Formats: sequence, structure tokens, C-alpha cells
Amino acid sequence: MIKLKTPIQYLSGVGPKMAKKLQRLGIENVRDLLFYFPWRYDDFSQPQKIKQLRIGQEAIIKAKILQIKLSRTRRKWMSIIEAILADDSGEIKAIWFNQPFLMKILKPGDEWLFAGRVNWDFKNKSKTITPSQYENPQTQEPMILPIYSETEGLTSKYLRKIIKPVIAQIDKLIKEFLPDNLRLQEKLLELKSALKKIHCPQNQQDISKARERLAFDELFLISLKLLINKKELLKNSATAFKIDTKLLKAFVNNLPFKLTNAQRKSAWEIIKDLSHPVPMNRLLEGDVGSGKTVVAAMAVLVAAKNKYNANSNWQSVWLAPTEILANQHFQNIYKLFKKFQIRVGLLTSANQKADLKKDDLIIGTHALLQKNISFPRLALIIVDEQHRFGVKQRAHLRQGYGGQAHLRKSEIRNPKSERNIIPHLLSLTATPIPRTLALSIYGDLNLSIIDEMPPGRQKVITRVVNPENRKKAYDFIQGQVKQGRQVFVICPLIEIQNANLSDASIGVRPNASDKVQNDNSKFKIGQNKLFDIDRKSAVEEYEKLSKNIFPDLKIGLLHGRLKSKEKSAAMKKFQQGKINILVSTAVVEVGIDIPNATVMMIEGAERFGLAQLHQFRGRVGRGKFQSYCFLFSQSWSKETKQRLSAMISCHNGFALAEKDLQIRGPGELAGIRQSGLPDLKMASLSDIILVKRARKSAEEILKNNLEKYPQLKEKLEEFKTERHWE
Repeated sequence: MIKLKTPIQYLSGVGPKMAKKLQRLGIENVRDLLFYFPWRYDDFSQPQKIKQLRIGQEAIIKAKILQIKLSRTRRKWMSIIEAILADDSGEIKAIWFNQPFLMKILKPGDEWLFAGRVNWDFKNKSKTITPSQYENPQTQEPMILPIYSETEGLTSKYLRKIIKPVIAQIDKLIKEFLPDNLRLQEKLLELKSALKKIHCPQNQQDISKARERLAFDELFLISLKLLINKKELLKNSATAFKIDTKLLKAFVNNLPFKLTNAQRKSAWEIIKDLSHPVPMNRLLEGDVGSGKTVVAAMAVLVAAKNKYNANSNWQSVWLAPTEILANQHFQNIYKLFKKFQIRVGLLTSANQKADLKKDDLIIGTHALLQKNISFPRLALIIVDEQHRFGVKQRAHLRQGYGGQAHLRKSEIRNPKSERNIIPHLLSLTATPIPRTLALSIYGDLNLSIIDEMPPGRQKVITRVVNPENRKKAYDFIQGQVKQGRQVFVICPLIEIQNANLSDASIGVRPNASDKVQNDNSKFKIGQNKLFDIDRKSAVEEYEKLSKNIFPDLKIGLLHGRLKSKEKSAAMKKFQQGKINILVSTAVVEVGIDIPNATVMMIEGAERFGLAQLHQFRGRVGRGKFQSYCFLFSQSWSKETKQRLSAMISCHNGFALAEKDLQIRGPGELAGIRQSGLPDLKMASLSDIILVKRARKSAEEILKNNLEKYPQLKEKLEEFKTERHWE
């Protein structure tokens, strides 16, 4: 007998050695194995004809082996098997690398089912197939085979082998946790049935119904957890501020620009929250340049003009992800508040222009999160670009400075009371997230959206530049600089290191990382030709532009490894117009405001998500001059073309977020990786209908009282999500 908690090594066919390999996949016990889902299926029940195969597709064919031979490369470090396969529509060459044992299995004249990728042989000008799976058509095994994410020494065939006996005992292992009425209402499979069908499907309908149940479970439990978090938050108290409408009108009238209707609406939603004795928990979403900062500043104004005691007012903290942005906020917000006698301080690792006891607003970076720092009268926390901070960091802000530490003795509530006093929280993001997706990820927040741009903002003309047109782009940049404009050049890396790859690594390029050092953009592999790493580094680009392309222009360099003083000096020179072209990494992604910059040139554009590209583009077009964004790419894959085309046709961040969701899926969207959610194994947050069904069901369960459903309550306790405060 096995149980869900039985260590994986005790399963038949595993043992200690294979258990270590399975642990690399996160499989440590029987439960992990059952919930390790296939990422695709090979459906051998419906093979295609060889004549119908398309280049680039994953295909399945039923074919006879006409010829098969084994050869080795010159240095004998790789074996290659080549076979000619045929059906009644034509022939195709099949190729296997480093699998010499197949010669004992695959014999001329035998008919097999093959699954693999269709490629193009440029030398012989013909299609080839590289089979990853092969099955005997006479076998009694199911014709739909699950394919799992694999690791070295672990194949899908092996995983299917060890999962099969577990599935045979599943009735004793799995308890249903969804209430029967809910499951029947949503027409969902029982959990044990869904697990059987996801691992051992008989047809496509089995897969579809199993996925629906397992995806619903994930979305339902997430929604339930977030709704409970929101309910628990309401047990706390916060300072209820008095709203001085005359003061707010004076502030708005003093601005050098007119607020948009979307800004006014969002500001009023925030101000109303601040007037209640319940902690505000709001996310302010707005496109690049839509004016979130001034809206958040109005919240600070409200807090700063409410009395803490006879000698001081309530305090606010503004957390920014980078020193550059913190410095910029300090300069801009200081000017906004100058006439209103609000003390503004700055606290970063490089600058400490803050008096924690006297300042009404302290703007800072991660330096604000130090354990030895406390704010005696904190009532409002603003987290800028909130997805750039980890879940625990965001929670620390509120928990560390919350409770009753900031209250005067006369205000401390009865210690027996359940209600705590915690600061209001306003999170900002310039990475627009589709509304339904935001409800799924941030179900415990209220949402304000600035979906309107300030009048007069011109659309940035965006172009994908082919390699042969690079010189034209450089000539255009030269012309812009002659007219007095400035230019950003963005690179995905700081520096590049020579890739020390073994012969077996052909075709595998290292991942882009800011941690890689020393430039050497090409590497050799065995006897093969040179492969270009196709990666641009800021240091390499700075040297190339300075020495070879624009030797007569002033070029600056900015990246994350520079010292704080060096970064500040580079930005100051660029702001003052002393630098014509600033070469940078993604450190300028958020918040940089240079009205004179009119060209954004992005190298390795395929390495950034649409949200990031849109953020970069938002660094230009902030002044009165027409601005441009040039995208350079080393990849011309279908996905890259889709994404870069979206940048050309779409200038709205919310629409781009929808595109990004469709193309790449929710797991890659900025803000989701650190949202506090568990990895979604089966659910797709782009399935809006299922998201709504799950959330509605979670709301109904809470209305009926969770205590009525002990199995569900137990499951929820197992469902490990970090509690977060966004």
C-alpha cells in the first residue's frame, strides 16, 4: 500500500538513484508524481501522411522503414542514425542523434509510428523528421501518450511506467474536496477521474475534461484564498483622514498641466478610501506616462495635512525600485509640494537626505526596508512598480510598520480587540494587466485604472529594423542629434562572457543574464562553424558606438553594476544635455523622464517582453518633438514576429498586455512571477470564462460559510500561497 506522502524512492522501479533525478523535477513523493502533469500529448491514433507534413510542426506519421544506417562524426563523439521512411504518399528521412541502440529495435521492412519535429535539409533541399517518440502500431498500449517535461536520464516513457501502478490505486489515494453540488453545477469530473484521464487518456475529450477540472481547482483555490485575505484585512483598522477639498483644489490648480478625467476619477477613488477607518488596499494601474505619480502625490497630501499630534502630521513612505527613479521622484514631488509646506526626504544607499522623525514623506529604495529603520507616525505606504519587489518585501512594509507601533498611548485600542491598526497601502504599476487577469492575481485589492493619456502626447513611431538597414538607422540618429535631440540605446546585457560549451551543446545558447562578464561574441563547437551568440551587451555597444559609429558624439554608459554615484552622474549629464546618446541596460525601464530624448533604439528586442518594450518606448515622446522607437532583433521566429508586429500596430499598454497574454501566456507577464501565487500547472489565466466561473464559485462558498465544507477547508490549508498585501 502506498500513500500520497510515500517517498518516491519506494515506488516500484524507482529506488534512491532515480529518486534523485525525479527530485530535479520537483517530484519527492507520490502526490508530487500524481500532480506532475503532461505538457502535451502524442496522438498516435491519428497519424498524418508524409506528403502533408509542414516544416516546423510536431507531427506523427505511420511509416515503413525502407533503409536504416548508423554513422559517426569525424571525431566519433556523436553517432547519427539515418533512416528512409515511407507511406503511400511519399518518403522522408528520419534522423536520430546519439541513440545507437535503436539499430537493434528499428529494422528495415518494419512499420512503426513516429512522432517528431519536421525540419528542412538545406543541403539536399528536402524535409526531414527528428523523432522523439516511436511506437509499435500493434501494441496494446493507448494510442494517446502523455509527454512530460524531462531531465537528463528521465524520459516520458519512464514516467508513464512509474505513474501507471499509482493510477491503479488512485481510488484509495484521492479524496474529493469540491462540494458535490458545486461540482455538479459546474459539470466537472471527480478529482480521481480527472487524474486518471490526464495521465491515461483514451481520447481527446478525456484530456479536455481532465484539464478543465484541474484548471478549475487551481483558479478556484486561488480565488478563495484571496477573498479570505481580503476579508481578514477588513478586520484591521486604519487612520480615517479628514478630506480638505479646498486644499486638493488648490493643489490641482497649482499643477503646470491639467489632470485627465481618468486621473481625477482614480484620485477620488483613492481619497475616498483614505477617509474610511478600514485599510486601503488599492492597485493603481496606468500606462507609461499616464500620470500615476501626481495621483499618488494627492494621497500623500491628504495624509500630510492630517494631524498626528499638536506638533506633527501623519507620515507617508514611497518605495521605488531603483535609485534613479527614487531621485527623480524626490526632485519632482519636492517641487509639487513646495508651496504646501510638506517636508520631503530621500533615503537610498547613496543618499540619506531624510529626517525620519520630521519628514512628512520619505521617498526611498530597498534602503527603506532595513530592520533598524522605523517610522513613528506612518499612515500611508506607496509602492511604485510594485511587481519589482518580492512578496515578502511588500508584506514587510505593512507588517513591519503596522500594528500599533505608530499610535500614541491614548489611541492604542483594547489589546483584547482583534482589530489592528495598519497603514493604508497604494501600489502603482505601469505594466498594465488585463482587468480579469488582475482580479485573479490581485483578488484582494481594489483596482483603479488610468486608461487615458495626457493631451498633446504624440504616438511614438515604432519600426522593426532589418540588419541591412542598420546604417540608415544610425544616419537617422545622427540627424536627430544634430537637431539637438538625445537618444537611448538599450541592450539586454551588461557584458558578455565567452561561452565554454561542450561539443554536446550544439544549438544551445546561454541564457541572457546581467551576471555574464567579458565580451567574446563568438564560440567554436567541435569541428563545426562558428556560431554567433546573438547577444548585445551595453559595454560592447558603448565601445562600438563611441569608437566606430559616432566618434564625434558624447556617449554615456549606464548599468546596474555601476556605483550609485556613477549612475547618478550619468543620468544628471543626460538630463542636462551633456550626453547625446545613453547606452543602458533595462535599468532605465521605469520612470526616467527626459523630454528632449526622441529616439529609443533597442538591441536584442526579442529578449524582452512586450510590457518591457513598451516601458522602454515610454522613455521617449515625453516632450513636444516627434519621437521614434527602433527595434533590432537577431531572431525571426514566428513568436518574435508576432510580438514585434504588435509593438508597431499597438500603442496602448492595456491592449499590448492582452497581446502578451495571448502570445506568451500569463506566467511570463511582469508582475505575475512575484505575485505570491503558486505556479499554475494546468490553468491558463487567459481563459477568462473559467476564471470568472472559479471566482463566482469561491464567492458562493464564502457566502454559505466555509466551515460547512471540512474537506475543502482542509484542502485550502494544504494550498500553499504566500499571503501578500498588494
